[in-house]
Amino acid sequence: METPEILVETLALERIEVNLFRGVSPEDGPGRIFGGQVIAQSLLAAYETVEDRICHSLHCYFIRPGDPRIPILFEVDRSRDGGTFTTRRVIAVQNGKQIFNLAASFQVAEEGFEHQAPMPDVPGPETYAAEADAQKAKMLENASEEMRRMMNRPRPIEMLGRDNYGFGRKPKPGEPKSDTWMRAVAPIGDEARMHQVILAYASDMNLLSTAMRPHGVAWQTPGLQSASLDHAMWFHKPSNFNDWHLYTQDSPSASGGRGFVRGAIYDAKGELVASVAQEGLMRLKK
Repeated sequence: METPEILVETLALERIEVNLFRGVSPEDGPGRIFGGQVIAQSLLAAYETVEDRICHSLHCYFIRPGDPRIPILFEVDRSRDGGTFTTRRVIAVQNGKQIFNLAASFQVAEEGFEHQAPMPDVPGPETYAAEADAQKAKMLENASEEMRRMMNRPRPIEMLGRDNYGFGRKPKPGEPKSDTWMRAVAPIGDEARMHQVILAYASDMNLLSTAMRPHGVAWQTPGLQSASLDHAMWFHKPSNFNDWHLYTQDSPSASGGRGFVRGAIYDAKGELVASVAQEGLMRLKK
C-alpha cells in the first residue's frame, strides 16, 4: 500500500532571503498546482515573518495556473506590525510572473464576545465511512484510466461525504449544498500555525462542485472549464485538524460564468473554527 502524502513535508519552504522563500509541488500531482497548496504555502511564508500572533483572516486571488514541474517563489511584504494586528502580503511567482497573491492579517490572542451559528445536524463520519467503499466502487465502474489513478492515489486529506458529487460526466442535478467530513491523514504536530496552514490547504476542496450541483455538470463533463478565481478564509478558533471536521457548503449564486460558494468548518464538538468564501470560473464551452 502506498504511503499517503505528508503535508507538513510537502508544504515546507526553503528560506532564500529574509522575505523570500521557495516551495515545490508533489511529483505525482495533477497537471497544474492545486489551489489549496499555494494558499497553504503562501500562508506559511507569511508566518515565517510573524512572531507570537495567529492568523485570523486571509484573502487571495488565483492569477495564472501554476506549473507543478518548477519551484514557486514566495515574496513576503511586511506591510505592518501594529500593537495588536500584523499584516502581510505574499506574491507567488513562477517564470517571473505572478501566479497568485495573498493578504493575511494576524492578531495577538485576546478574549472577547462570543457567539456562533450552530453546526448542522448531519450524520457523523462513521456513517459516511460505512458507505464510502460502495460509492467508490460504483464511481470506478465507468471511470477513465486517469480518473481511476486519481481516485486510487493515497490522499493527504481524508474526506467522507454522502454522494461524492463531482465525479462522473453527467451527475443528477441537485441542491447547491454539501456536507463533508474531513481530516489530515498524517500527524501534523503541536504547532497551531501548521494546523491552520493544512486546514487552509483543505479549504479549497469541493467548493466549485457545490456550485455545479443545480446544473448537472461535474469535473468530468466534456467542455466544462473551471478554476478558482479568489478565496477568502476567516479563522475563528484553534483546532486539531488530525481530528474530524465538518465542512458544510452552500452556493447562493452562479452568474456570468462564475459560481460563488460559502463554507463553514466545524470541529467534531460543534465549534465553528473557520469560515470560507470562494468565487470560481464555471463555464461550459459550446
